Amino acid sequence: MSRIQEIELQLDPIRNQLKSHPLYSTLSNLEDVAVFMEKHVFAVWDFMSLLKALQNHLTNVSVPWTPKGNGATARFINEIVMAEESDVNELGEAMSHYEMYIDAMHQVKADTHTIGTFVTAIRAGDNIQTAAKKINLETPILEFIQFTMDVINTHKPHCIASAFTFGREDVIPDMFLEIVSQSETKENDKTYGKLLYYLNRHIELDGDEHGPISLKMVQELCGDDSVKWAEVLETAKAALECRLKLWDHITDSILKMNTLEV
Repeated sequence: MSRIQEIELQLDPIRNQLKSHPLYSTLSNLEDVAVFMEKHVFAVWDFMSLLKALQNHLTNVSVPWTPKGNGATARFINEIVMAEESDVNELGEAMSHYEMYIDAMHQVKADTHTIGTFVTAIRAGDNIQTAAKKINLETPILEFIQFTMDVINTHKPHCIASAFTFGREDVIPDMFLEIVSQSETKENDKTYGKLLYYLNRHIELDGDEHGPISLKMVQELCGDDSVKWAEVLETAKAALECRLKLWDHITDSILKMNTLEV
């Protein structure tokens, strides 16, 4: 059994919890989907920080340029960056997946002001905590983002790759398949067209391309270093636990909203 297979075996219990999470069955109407998107968008945003942190470590973005020394890992991350930062939407227009998600939020009439204010504050130079205070960001969402930033701040490429691979690329297809199959969204429902495109695009890319590439990247970064492999497993478990807590929070928010409306 390979190191990757050993890790995936140990992650199976928590992955199964995510796959069978009650969140998916709560997405029964447009309002539920809008609440989900308003909270999940922060995970869509901070995913790009994981990706760019890996790009900074595995490629040379400094000028004057010098070779980094590992063409394999550079190629892995550059292929993923190209799709995540400049994919094509359902109209064939080039845009990042974050921007596609915002576009989908507009379509379902979800609020984008909160995430917009947050990103504007970050762009202006605020740190995560300061930007979060400006929008009264809910604690479970802030904790999810903070975990991402803490992993990035380890400056350990194998740990960042673990959070990226096992906490995102390797698990997203299963989660998004559940959202597509258990919600009332229909492919021919124009109300959800942009969201369905986004979800199905991630299922396609992450399952068929980015997931396998990311696993190879982890292998390249760890090699035969047992300490690195142990840190990869520890980071992966923590990343999935954070996702579970975020899913719990979103589920509770939707259920509370529906209870108040009765």
